[in-house]
Amino acid sequence: MGKKGKLSASMMCTGLDKIFYYLAEFKEANLEYLHIDIMDGEFVPNFALGTDYVKSLRRITDIPFDFHFLVNNPLEKMSWFDIREGDQVAFHYENNDQIPKCLQYLKRLGADSLIAINPETDYKVLDPYLDDINGVLVMTVHPGFAGKKLIPYTIDKIKNMRDYYDSQGRDDIFLEADGNVSIKNAEKLYNAGAEVFVAGSSSLFKKGEEPVKNIIEEKRKVIGWQM
Repeated sequence: MGKKGKLSASMMCTGLDKIFYYLAEFKEANLEYLHIDIMDGEFVPNFALGTDYVKSLRRITDIPFDFHFLVNNPLEKMSWFDIREGDQVAFHYENNDQIPKCLQYLKRLGADSLIAINPETDYKVLDPYLDDINGVLVMTVHPGFAGKKLIPYTIDKIKNMRDYYDSQGRDDIFLEADGNVSIKNAEKLYNAGAEVFVAGSSSLFKKGEEPVKNIIEEKRKVIGWQM
C-alpha cells in the first residue's frame, strides 16, 4: 500500500502530569492528530473529556483535533466544543436519528466528517451517507474504557470495507481504526486498509515503555513510512 498512515494520540490516556512532555514530543514528530474522546456516561459507561479540558488543550497546542463523540444527541453536544477547520470529527451511527443534520453541521464548520461504527455494526448501513463523509471510524474494541483487546474480526471488517469502497470508486473515503492499536495490530490494520490509527494505552502511553518519539518511529514503520 502506498499511502502513509496517520497517527492520532488518544488524550484520555495522557496523564495531566506529563501532558506538556507529550505535546512537545508530538509536535517535534509532526504527529497528525490529537484524539479527543467525548463520552457522556450514557452512550458508553464512562465520562471523558470535558469542555474546559478541550478549551485548555487548544491554548497549549496547535495540533489538529480528532474528535470522537461517543454520546447520545451528538448534534447538540458537538456545539459545546470549539470544532475548527482542519479538525476531523466522528460521531456514532448507533442510536442517532439526526445523522444528516450532524453532517450538515460539520460541513458548515469546515471539519472532516466521519461516522463511527461499533464492532457489530454492518458498514453497509452507511451507504446513504457516502457522498457526505470523508471517512469512517471503525471501533476495533467495544467502546467505553481503554485497555481492551482488539476484536479479531474487525481486521477482516476493515479489509472488506476498503475493498467495498474501492469497488464503488470511493477510495477517497479513509478508514480510522480505534481500539488496542498496538504496533503489532497497527501493521495488521494498515495491511487491511486502515489509514488513521488511534494510539493509546497499548502503544504511546504504555507504562514503562521507551521514549514516545521512539514509539512513534516504530509505529510509523509499520504504517507505510520509510524510516
